[in-house]
Amino acid sequence: MDQQDIDRELADAREVLDATSSAHLAYTAKDGTPRTVPVGYFWTGEQFVIATHPTAPKVAALTARPDVALAFDVGDSPQGARSLSVRGRAEIRVVDGVAEEYLAAARANMDAEAFAQFEQACRAMYDQMARISITPGWARYYDFGAGRFPTFLRELAERSGQ
Repeated sequence: MDQQDIDRELADAREVLDATSSAHLAYTAKDGTPRTVPVGYFWTGEQFVIATHPTAPKVAALTARPDVALAFDVGDSPQGARSLSVRGRAEIRVVDGVAEEYLAAARANMDAEAFAQFEQACRAMYDQMARISITPGWARYYDFGAGRFPTFLRELAERSGQ
């Protein structure tokens, strides 16, 4: 998938990214088995940034095997179901204190008073954070209510006359 296609898919999925503050991160654990974990994220416009403590199990796993997938879903009915799937490689950088993107993601979802309390608690708890950045190498946006779904499903529907 070329960068222009990736950019188009991400632009089309902007409402999904604006509507949710969490995603599911899929990666290969240190023992070689698959994992999917919910994560908060911040979209910079070029990268998805996830932050956690450097001792979190996913940090060691991503250091060993950086290929990942992210899934974002919104909608509570078949007509409103929309999702974004992204594949990429994780890059990890340990930063002192709290990663700014971690705070920016929280700020977008809290009122000022709640955010101030959250920030204070984070700064007291984290002396360092692992800043995990994922640059999309592939992306696909689905809008099931608008008929934008996987090719195999569209072909199956067409064959069945749906």
